Amino acid sequence: MDRREFLKTAGAASAALGLAACASDNKKKSVEATSGEMPTHVDGVSLLGYGCMRWPMTRDADGRQVIDQEKVDEMIDLALANGVNYFDSAPVYLQGQSEAATGKSLQRYPRDSYFIATKLSNIRPVPTYELSVQMYQNSLKYYGTDHIDYYLLHSVANKAAFDSRFGNNGVIEYLLEERRLGHIRKLGFSFHGHEEGFMEMMELHEKYHFDFCQIQMNYIDWDHASGRNCNASFQYEELTKRGIPVVIMEPLRGGALADLPAPLAATLKEVEPYKSLASWAFRFCGSFPNVMTALSGMTYIDHLRDNLDTFLDFKPLTDKEFALLENIAVSMEQYPVVGCTDCKYCMPCPYGIDIPGVFQFYNRRISAGTYAQSKEQKDYERQRRRFLAAYDKTLESVRQADHCIACGECLDKCPQHLQIPTELRRIDQYIEKLKQDTL
Repeated sequence: MDRREFLKTAGAASAALGLAACASDNKKKSVEATSGEMPTHVDGVSLLGYGCMRWPMTRDADGRQVIDQEKVDEMIDLALANGVNYFDSAPVYLQGQSEAATGKSLQRYPRDSYFIATKLSNIRPVPTYELSVQMYQNSLKYYGTDHIDYYLLHSVANKAAFDSRFGNNGVIEYLLEERRLGHIRKLGFSFHGHEEGFMEMMELHEKYHFDFCQIQMNYIDWDHASGRNCNASFQYEELTKRGIPVVIMEPLRGGALADLPAPLAATLKEVEPYKSLASWAFRFCGSFPNVMTALSGMTYIDHLRDNLDTFLDFKPLTDKEFALLENIAVSMEQYPVVGCTDCKYCMPCPYGIDIPGVFQFYNRRISAGTYAQSKEQKDYERQRRRFLAAYDKTLESVRQADHCIACGECLDKCPQHLQIPTELRRIDQYIEKLKQDTL
């Protein structure tokens, strides 16, 4: 099939050319590479990958939240200059804006200088063949390309979910044909779920021959996964046995491993006083040879610079350091944090609650130790007042936990399988005790 025939089939020709023309006017800034070389394990893919779910946002002239394209360009320029070549997005990221912003920035560079990874996020509404194919074609349009390097079936928990979204409607046959034609170079899936569901997907691998798999992996989820998620160690072993490369999501567990409770942070700082807490988490991920790339949702350029510092001078963990992180993981179970990764899949809440905002505020205060624990606490009254004042300052009253009516709409959306209404109620009860001074 020649390019003209393909673009006719995909329905993307005019839009793709239009995007490319616009991108040619958006000039690249000169960015110098820092010292060091980006390591690779699989197929020339950078061991540090760019997760495009958390691009910086700003307000447009009408007051709407939009991606800050100038900052995106700045960070992509710095990333590519230092060997980061894998960019992962999805149609549902950032209210549907991520693919277009990422594509606009990447199109300023030669197509063979980076790898595009995106997803078929046909979770809602009903995943029909027509809507699914249109979503795939839209991705081609946003990236202004005739092929996607790494294409994922987004967040598949078991065979039943696979069948309803890809198997029974003929979508998987369409994608397999696109892979055969070279329009999809590698076809894989991302996973959240139980061991049973994962093994069902491994059985499907015998039929469809998945090229890679994206899993949640970090030094907590390695052997201490919570909720309905299974341990990353189990998934990694099964994938490695089958020769399936691993892409890592949530290497920082939604930022929790970059902001550890103070006593645990002090333990790591004693060993590496000049390295960030995040560097430990990324060294953990990069120490496994079947990891193709570890995705980092770098919102700010300082995040990118810190990660480059880790990867451009990459040092795999020693056995002693692995043991240290295992001790940290065990100790984390003592802290009553919520296992939220701030992915925002639960949003918008029909009752206006900022669900991830509530969880992130609560987790940060718990991790920092700046919360009232009991009246026997030495600085109880000061911590009580500060917590309540900070809560009201951070979150508008209409966005706070007490507005949850447990409608349950968020439950099926959460890839961590959190009992979100229960967790919101727990936090609200704690805050109410602080207000009534009855803790």
